[in-house]
Amino acid sequence: MHTYLRKIGNSKGIIIPAAFLESCSLSDAVDLRIEGKTLVIKPLNKPRAGWFDGYKEEADDGLWNDTLADDINEEWEW
Repeated sequence: MHTYLRKIGNSKGIIIPAAFLESCSLSDAVDLRIEGKTLVIKPLNKPRAGWFDGYKEEADDGLWNDTLADDINEEWEW
């Protein structure tokens, strides 16, 4: 697609068609960077997003339950 840079205040910008935004899953917040002489716009992914998708608590074997006591009021000795 051929388009032009438009003056926006002291900067320049482009209008990105809605179909492009939807196809690339872009929303209001994006990651913008330069690779060589190419401007790259990517969706901004939240860290750890989806970590617990599909997690089933009932399948958790409780392996770590004995690691720390529930009541930790005493001072540690080094």
